[in-house]
Amino acid sequence: MKEATILLQSIEDVKEFNRIVAVYDGDVDLVSGRYVIDAKSIMGIFSLDLSKPINIQVHGDNPDSLIDSLKAFIQ
Repeated sequence: MKEATILLQSIEDVKEFNRIVAVYDGDVDLVSGRYVIDAKSIMGIFSLDLSKPINIQVHGDNPDSLIDSLKAFIQ
């Protein structure tokens, strides 16, 4: 598992983030406080408080490739 902190500042950021994550084979979770959301669910992402940084947990065989793809969102 690989972890990072991301910030999604606009609706366009959420759409682009979701598009990138959707093609990843492994599981990707977003953790905000006590909530854990599937990052492949755009409705789930919008249920989080996007004004604060969110932790991302990438599970699978090659988490570094996804983290590299998400550099624009990583704090």
